[in-house]
Amino acid sequence: MENNFSEKELNPLASIEEWEDDVLERYPEPFEKSKEEYRNYVDSARQDTVKEFYRLNHTFQTYEFAKNKQEHFLKFDKKEMSIWDAVDFLNTLIDDSDPDTSMDQLQHLLQTSEAIRQDGHPDWFVLTGFMHDLGKVLCLFGEPQWAVVGDTFPTGCKHSDKIVYSEFFAENPDSRDPRYNTKYGIYEPNCGLDNVQMSWGHDEYIYRIMKPYIPEEGLYMLRYHSFYSQHREHAYDHLMNAHDHEMFKWVDKFNPYDLYSKVPYPPNVQELRPYYEDLVAKYLPATLKF
Repeated sequence: MENNFSEKELNPLASIEEWEDDVLERYPEPFEKSKEEYRNYVDSARQDTVKEFYRLNHTFQTYEFAKNKQEHFLKFDKKEMSIWDAVDFLNTLIDDSDPDTSMDQLQHLLQTSEAIRQDGHPDWFVLTGFMHDLGKVLCLFGEPQWAVVGDTFPTGCKHSDKIVYSEFFAENPDSRDPRYNTKYGIYEPNCGLDNVQMSWGHDEYIYRIMKPYIPEEGLYMLRYHSFYSQHREHAYDHLMNAHDHEMFKWVDKFNPYDLYSKVPYPPNVQELRPYYEDLVAKYLPATLKF
């Protein structure tokens, strides 16, 4: 994307984890808040920065933008790394200005995957939890925050009013394009999500990287774990087919581990690493292309 925005204007969040903290405010643990409190944009301490983040995201995430980003990044020619090198690379995203966490990315990934393992799920599910945010390396390849994190949504059709801050789509060129601004847009009813161009971000990126290696259930978790307007609001049932609905049962299983596994004390990386080294070696090659 060519523009004259400053770094702060492109990346309004203090940390890319600030978006996840906002998601947790919107969707707290069941019964923790009343239904009326699920979407708190009145007195949230992060309201201004999150709002600006979504203004950028909803303005610039067009159908053509998402397609072009896929063509650019899915060449996988940016860097070749082992998973452990990729995690170390991702850890450089830690921002001392983030007041909510001092944990590095490895500790966050381990919190998610360990919660899954402790509940006795299959090891590919554990690996999926460990890998789910690794696509955030996009930030280190020069992508702005709004093209890496944020609630994902279909492009090429009308934007649902169930998407957070949906009013900002008024500035998105697709909302004025007759090809894209109807309920189905360029798609057919119940065409299946595999035929839908989702907005670009870390979900789609890590899904594509992991596609040859883990079961389809895990791939759905990776690809759609930020698609909150569907797995929380059911806003796009009209595009999903029967297989999507069946697979989204696994997305629903994964979602609580992603949102509610954060605790203030870090996992013991040294103790856990041998298990994860064996797990990664079981499913993945020695290096991956990013």
